[in-house]
Amino acid sequence: MTDSSIPKFFEKSHEEKLDIICNFSDLDDDELNHLKNATGGIDFEHANKMIENAISTFSLPLGIATNFKINDNDYLVPMVIEEPSVIAAASKAAKIAKLHGGFTAKVEGNISIGQIQIREKMGWEKADIEKKILAGSKEILELANSKSNTLTKLGKGAKEILCKEVLSNDRDNGSYMIVELMIDVGDAMGANVTNTMCEAVAPLIEKLTGKTTLLRILSNYSTKRMVTATATFDKDAVGGEQVVNDMISAFDFADNDVYRAVTHNKGVMNGTISVANATGQDSRAIEAAAHAYASHTGRYRSLTKWEKDDSGNLVGTFEIPLSVGIVGGVTKDHPIAKICTKILNLTSVQDLACIMASTGLAQNFAAMRALVTEGIQKGHMKLHARKQASNS
Repeated sequence: MTDSSIPKFFEKSHEEKLDIICNFSDLDDDELNHLKNATGGIDFEHANKMIENAISTFSLPLGIATNFKINDNDYLVPMVIEEPSVIAAASKAAKIAKLHGGFTAKVEGNISIGQIQIREKMGWEKADIEKKILAGSKEILELANSKSNTLTKLGKGAKEILCKEVLSNDRDNGSYMIVELMIDVGDAMGANVTNTMCEAVAPLIEKLTGKTTLLRILSNYSTKRMVTATATFDKDAVGGEQVVNDMISAFDFADNDVYRAVTHNKGVMNGTISVANATGQDSRAIEAAAHAYASHTGRYRSLTKWEKDDSGNLVGTFEIPLSVGIVGGVTKDHPIAKICTKILNLTSVQDLACIMASTGLAQNFAAMRALVTEGIQKGHMKLHARKQASNS
């Protein structure tokens, strides 16, 4: 099976759903058994190795969003979330987007940013310090790359040294010099290797400058790893011209009022973070970067943009800095995360970023459409009632 459009998937039994997923993704018996295991894929012994002071494990629902076509490839998208109606809404949005070819997404860059803070505040001498650092950049890069044979063998690793000035709260006493290490981390999220390289080169920076270093840490504001997703939603399938116009008005509200923008962007991240959870990503880093980017123009705004094309169809765009990985970390250690990665048939970290951004855009479309038509509570309360009935 290669078509992500599965009629009435939500009505099928648990066994039928698993059979469809297995056929779509070529899962083996062991992987199927992990999905059937209600503990969420890890036992206490495994959990105890992942964190400190472990006492148990905690599970959340794992579901599948259907109908997704992204860059001409069909996907069944695994989503981990506790909130009702999100997966159904994303599936419906993807079905509408499919009428015009689905989602188109692209990734620009795969650079992790490491930062080394020079402790002493500087005034007039900062230009001289920067000159010394840049003059030693070759030596700094060589030392950094000696800490990751894997990346260097792949032609990746530390590529560039930059310096920037950061103003202090006490501005009368100078500013900080920050040395930034630009690292191509390949298919990894890259936090560990970035931190390792920063700590390794800090003593060399001290030697070159005669100053002392303080913080040596990656930045989660991953603006060198941008992903953009876009889709066209057919005017008639959306509900007609008035609904399209109302959705653009809803976007305009979110783009110009911070109180609405926060809730609007939370809805976007319902989609993106659900996929992040399913595939073992650092959801806190993703959220932090997303909301920082929502403010990059100087005020907090919508992460998505909505407009009409010449035919009156609704066109949505979602751009976000997205730091994700498909090697190492939880993606290697958690059985269910590994299976979700296989369900997505990922060939690169760029594939995952494109899927996550497209799912966020789909979820935003669905939420706005519900808000301007029937209201958000109809879908929520329908599923809430089903949950309550099952508990009674």
